[in-house]
Amino acid sequence: MGWLVTPAKFLVNEILSEPAYLIGIITAIGLIAMKKTTGQIIGGAIKATLGFLLIGAGAGLVTNSLAPLGTMIQGVTGAHGVIPTNEAIVGIAQAQFGSRVAWLMILGFVVSLLLARFTPLRYVFLTGHHMLFMATLLTVVLAGAGQSTVVVVAVGGVLLGIMLVAMPAFAHPWTKRVTGNDTVAIGHFGTAGYVVAGVAGKVVGRRSRSTEEMKLPEGLRFLRDSMVATALSMLIIYVVMAVLFLLKTGQKTAFKAFATGTGTAATDTGNYVMQSVMQGLQFGIAVAVILFGVRTILGELVPAFQGIASKVVPGALPALDAPIVFPYAQNAVLIGFLSSFTGGLVSLALLTWVFNPAFGLALVLPGLVPHFFTGGAAGVYGNATGGRRGAAVGAFLNGVLITFLPALLLKVLGAFGQQNTTFGDADFGWLGALIGNAGKAGGGVGLALILLIGLAVLGAAVLVQKRVVDTGWDPGAARDALMPRDAADTGTVAADAPGRSASYPKIAPPAGAPAPPPPPR
Repeated sequence: MGWLVTPAKFLVNEILSEPAYLIGIITAIGLIAMKKTTGQIIGGAIKATLGFLLIGAGAGLVTNSLAPLGTMIQGVTGAHGVIPTNEAIVGIAQAQFGSRVAWLMILGFVVSLLLARFTPLRYVFLTGHHMLFMATLLTVVLAGAGQSTVVVVAVGGVLLGIMLVAMPAFAHPWTKRVTGNDTVAIGHFGTAGYVVAGVAGKVVGRRSRSTEEMKLPEGLRFLRDSMVATALSMLIIYVVMAVLFLLKTGQKTAFKAFATGTGTAATDTGNYVMQSVMQGLQFGIAVAVILFGVRTILGELVPAFQGIASKVVPGALPALDAPIVFPYAQNAVLIGFLSSFTGGLVSLALLTWVFNPAFGLALVLPGLVPHFFTGGAAGVYGNATGGRRGAAVGAFLNGVLITFLPALLLKVLGAFGQQNTTFGDADFGWLGALIGNAGKAGGGVGLALILLIGLAVLGAAVLVQKRVVDTGWDPGAARDALMPRDAADTGTVAADAPGRSASYPKIAPPAGAPAPPPPPR
């Protein structure tokens, strides 16, 4: 069996789990289908790959800049518990379940392509690392329920394939609202949080203007630059937390905090404060790198994907990682991050005082990285339907979800529930908890219940696609009717523009992207 396992592990670990390679391959296939020249194919594939590497580089900078801040927050609040980190739990699980994860992921991707080809769910999920994360979750939960290796791979592959096409469909009405067209979908397993944020925005933000329309005094107009605003906000947060951490723990402990992210401990108080300033500025750079990478990948992938859509999966849309929506409302990303983190803190307090004593739920500390990426995206979705209030409330609810759902998930992870980390994003939590509890029925009954859950998700997604997405339902249409139609003095589009509120900013489409359809007459 070793000769079968090794190629599968190589394919998953070295290619399919690297979204940059996967995106480059998909782009090349699309350009080949469009009968482009060899030079155009190679150049487009490399540029698309580099775009995703830019996103990864920015994500790494975000992680490094947030690590010391996480240490400070834990030191100031005194909280101890589980910190959800997808990469950490996946790394732990690979040692025991590596081969099963590999085959499950391959089968799941094949199933997703078949579903995209033969069902109304025409989405191709291209976020390779999230495929790996979900494959690992399914393997751990199914194996923990006592299922055999063959059942784990077969049933898990079907469930993974369903999730890869279903989740983009659930979010797509709101994704179209964000982007203003129908050229890209969201392919990230924080989808439950984004849908909740979009719904919350619709409820609370009927007349709330967009986050991108914030009017600032003349002396503060420099804050309209998102990179400057983001860096300055994080700089202030960093310095405040650094001072509180220093006062509570003393110099000896506080000075070591920066060794977490930079490898270099502070040498004196002045150096300590200025390292805090530098980390806040580094965060602003990280966000700028991510946004540039998103624009680069969109400029290559969207045109190339037209070739795949017409030749392999007619009418398909690429489902891409969460930062793909960041350029559409950059102020909302920061508001979303801060609101989601606040939701995480409030939820931690509830876990500490109520749900841990009453139900034995683990204390889930707010992980800054998941709160930034999923909270930022939730802020964009909330803003699209509810402006500033929608961004704040929607992202807050996302923070609640990614705190309570991991706590519920830990109950069904068996020995892996004893680790100091777990899966962090919303969809891992609700799906893992559902199939884990269904599997407790044992044997064939448990397996039947798990398959029924998968079929229910698939059926619901098909229903949403046919009844909601394909009919062109706009979740913000009612709000458009309430907002001013003349937005000439604010630089915003008119209320009758397709998929846009009157307060939503103009966004130039990515280079090479197909133009959005004209508004209905």
